[in-house]
Amino acid sequence: MVSICEKDIWQLNRTKRFVMKNNNMTRNLGEGNITKLLASLAIPAVVAQVVNLLYNIVDRVYIGHIPGIGANALTGVGLFTPILMLINAFAMLAGSGGAPRAAIFMGKKDNDLAEKILGNCFTLLVGLAVVLTIVFYVSAPTLLRLFGASDATLTYATDYARIYILGSFFVLIVLGMNTFITTQGFAKISMMTTIIGAVINIILDPVLIFGLGPFPKMGIEGAALATGIGQAAGAVLYLIFYIVNPLPVKYRKKYLKADLKLWKKLYVIGIPASLNLALPSLLISVLNVILTGYGEVYVFVLGVYYKLQTFLYLPANGIVQGMRPLLGYNYGAGEHKRVHKIFQDGLILVIVMMAAGMAICLAVPGQLMGLFTANPITMKAGSVALRVISLGFLASSVSVICSGALEGLGKGVHSLIISLCRYVVVIIPVAFIVSRFMGAVGVWHAFWITEVVTAVIAYVVYRKGVKG
Repeated sequence: MVSICEKDIWQLNRTKRFVMKNNNMTRNLGEGNITKLLASLAIPAVVAQVVNLLYNIVDRVYIGHIPGIGANALTGVGLFTPILMLINAFAMLAGSGGAPRAAIFMGKKDNDLAEKILGNCFTLLVGLAVVLTIVFYVSAPTLLRLFGASDATLTYATDYARIYILGSFFVLIVLGMNTFITTQGFAKISMMTTIIGAVINIILDPVLIFGLGPFPKMGIEGAALATGIGQAAGAVLYLIFYIVNPLPVKYRKKYLKADLKLWKKLYVIGIPASLNLALPSLLISVLNVILTGYGEVYVFVLGVYYKLQTFLYLPANGIVQGMRPLLGYNYGAGEHKRVHKIFQDGLILVIVMMAAGMAICLAVPGQLMGLFTANPITMKAGSVALRVISLGFLASSVSVICSGALEGLGKGVHSLIISLCRYVVVIIPVAFIVSRFMGAVGVWHAFWITEVVTAVIAYVVYRKGVKG
């Protein structure tokens, strides 16, 4: 039997070891080998993204197999996507607005201000969750109509949307606050909250959709509930991790009080990051209008490309996510040579990843298209599209890294400039003009032309942003 004194000593030593470990993890953001640090932060981010994609696919498969209503139910879930993106964008408002600034102040050894940012971001997310839940729950049928819901799909879309919306608090916490875990060097914990939530969702999907065992058959509402429970589990795990462990930057009651001046500073970074999420949807809508004039097959091909793009850009996005806290911490610490080295190493790694993606698209475009269609005409058109678009992958590496790096440095407006060039300012006019001469293929050429032009702009904007 261990005495009280011995227990206290044991617990004290355990706490000291944990604190030292945590402090080392944070300090090493400014001292460790950059390549190893990038890998330790990027790999968990990639794994989390892959898991997210997989559970979304599984979700759709189960919904599509609901007897009698599968097709309409699946369409209804798809119609909810714009609302989902808006919820994610608001989560990014706090997460991407707060975490980079927290990393910078951690680099300056000002953990007190970093904690103030953390607390205010949590308060902001709670406030957003309340407002969004009320607004989207009430307006869901109207919004879904605007997004194209028919009489046949509106009921399913509304049923799914309203249950998901009721759980949006947990979604906002997971998406918004996980960034702060990564910022402190705990990328694996962030990954685990995502994985556990996804696994719970996958397990509960068939149970709640089809009514297995003692559970009632809930159909599409069961799918939404499974997702909500999975997100809730991730949020609870996140909060437990923060409460139980003595982290360098943690919640303090005094910092949960809203500081409107601080919120304004967070908006400067967070709003551009949120807008970055919406720009691809805008681009797809405009390109669909252009392509419709040449045949529905090209609209289908564009949709397939963006599905493939999610996977093709996964490694690059993971590297960017791993790079952001490193850049912020070292920038705050005044380690400008190290900031340059992080940027350089990140760029090289992304170029390698995108070169591999380009090689795959050039070598087996038909096989990639064959994953989505067996129509020979569509496969041929899609093969041409993939080969042409992939020519811009290497150039896109510069834009992706520069935009991500600027967000990590707290330069949200500069990052938005690059995204606007990629998704609006350059590509839309080029696609419209070139398609007048080359038809639908001209739209595909607009992609690589835009990436080359934007790469130059991105590097100039990055250099000015770093100096500023």
